[in-house]
Amino acid sequence: MIRLAVVAAFLAVISYLLYRRLIRATGIPRPWSTVATTALIVLWASAVVGIGAGDVFETSWSRPAGFVGWVWLAAVLYLVLGITAIGAVSWLWHRARRTEPVDPSRRNVLRASSAALVIAAVGAAAYGVGEAARPQVVHVQVPLERLPDGFVGTRIALVTDLHVGPARGESFTREVVDLVNAQNPDLVALSGDLVDGTVAKIAPDLEPLGDLHAPLGVFGVSGNHEFYADDGGRWLDVWDTLGIRTLRNERVALSREGSVIDVAGVHDYSSEDPYRPDLPAALVDRDPSRFVLLLAHQPKQAPEAGELGVDLQVSGHTHGGQMWPLGYLVPLQQPSVTGLDTFGDAVLYTSRGVGTWGPPVRVATPPEITILELVRP
Repeated sequence: MIRLAVVAAFLAVISYLLYRRLIRATGIPRPWSTVATTALIVLWASAVVGIGAGDVFETSWSRPAGFVGWVWLAAVLYLVLGITAIGAVSWLWHRARRTEPVDPSRRNVLRASSAALVIAAVGAAAYGVGEAARPQVVHVQVPLERLPDGFVGTRIALVTDLHVGPARGESFTREVVDLVNAQNPDLVALSGDLVDGTVAKIAPDLEPLGDLHAPLGVFGVSGNHEFYADDGGRWLDVWDTLGIRTLRNERVALSREGSVIDVAGVHDYSSEDPYRPDLPAALVDRDPSRFVLLLAHQPKQAPEAGELGVDLQVSGHTHGGQMWPLGYLVPLQQPSVTGLDTFGDAVLYTSRGVGTWGPPVRVATPPEITILELVRP
């Protein structure tokens, strides 16, 4: 509750600043100024409800209002960026003309530019809702030098960053499961961040994952969000009850057509004791000639994988930035944003993920379910 109160206060400050800039500074006449102010208050309250859904509040009533609030926060991002850009252009214009920014027509220009900005921001958020609601099945061939004969042509369904909870629930999980099963993969890899919320409130939304099926099995590792609102170990216990083989700094051997590979998995990079990631422990005493597939939530776990003999790592976490232009910031925190990359001897594939964190919005980064086909170079 304390965290929610702090966030609510911060959002109240942002809402007040938007009121000052978009309503008061533009001189919108009544009754439209009253309508706009009321809308800001309602949207602020919806955003607070959305942030608390799945954690503080029951999703049965908070999810619909929270969905609206989260979409509004996406629009707020674009409003803030737009206001900053307009302010910078205005300052440069007046500096170039060497005039004071006092002009009888200034309010009209401000009003028109602000109206255009609101339309653009809300439009971008609305577009992003539609884009986020249409997961794409992406097919990628992965050339691998040490791939054994029996696993050539193996198809892995990579599903990551489902993020059910505040904005999405069981129906979204069901849609993803149906899309995966329709591809008839040989193996399913769940690379973390499946939830945003507590086991008590969100666990039922994951039940469709129990219907995932693949001849070689369904495997999963924790992401950072499994630890945000609850104990990550408890979430992994829930996954186990759904038939998902959770890999907790460990590995298993898989056989196919006379060949054997190791499938390893580690806890998320940011996890604390007793769930710190430990790749050496997962690989201890293994046959070094055997191909290794690693499930690790964050791409930043790939450099270590490359040093320890992993052949292929599958990850998520980045969302490809989720909403343009945030993707330009991801390289500041991760060594890879999306797609194929290499680190030492390891090949890394980073998925954009199928869900969304926070706003159920994606702009220029469509959600993906990845079918990785393992091939020889």
